Amino acid sequence: MSGAAVAARGAGALDVRDLGRMPYRLCWALQRELVEARVAGAGRDTLLLVEHDPVVTLGRGTRGAFLAGGARVLREGGAEWVALPGGGRAEVIEVERGGQATYHGPGQLVAYPIVKLREGRRDLHAWMRALEQAVIDALAPLGVHAGRREGATGVWVDGQRKVCSIGVAASRWVTYHGLALNVSTDLAHFAAIAPCGFEAGVMTSVEREAPAADAGATQARLAARLREQVAGFAEGDA
Repeated sequence: MSGAAVAARGAGALDVRDLGRMPYRLCWALQRELVEARVAGAGRDTLLLVEHDPVVTLGRGTRGAFLAGGARVLREGGAEWVALPGGGRAEVIEVERGGQATYHGPGQLVAYPIVKLREGRRDLHAWMRALEQAVIDALAPLGVHAGRREGATGVWVDGQRKVCSIGVAASRWVTYHGLALNVSTDLAHFAAIAPCGFEAGVMTSVEREAPAADAGATQARLAARLREQVAGFAEGDA
């Protein structure tokens, strides 16, 4: 979101890297590289903050048709694409995270915590609740009434409008994938799919809910709140 490529280290030995805007496949490869290092007992727990070019990812929970509004998949150059409402297109990529289909694109703050969970905290359901709480706490100063919706992972406003999608994976209890917070996302692009199995109309953004919000400040708060949540799960340095 800020466009700056920086790395910072703070309490809890969590490296925070702002990758700016990066194609999904490159960031996915980086996640797997960091996971392999943590599984091998090397590296540090890392939080990647990134904004992606338009892409639709299909989690392991995607069942049957995921397109909506008459959208269709086009095949070109060994890849699959879907046309987006209003112009442009998004690559369609199957990934190993949980959950169903979702959209990533400009104006969205994506956070990937690569964290080695310690014994006693190896519970991915609790981990997702922690990610939700970080977002809820980051949005509270904006006056956004964010919370959970029973049976629907993610963060919702007034229980009706979804502002953040969450889908995670783990390899030998090292987490990856994570959350996508709609900050100033073009919500019309969700209309090409059934995001997380819902109608696209349920999606909202920070910009829609709190028009005066500063994107940079929102990112900084989310990073701080994620650091706090990670501290309760992380095994620590190798």
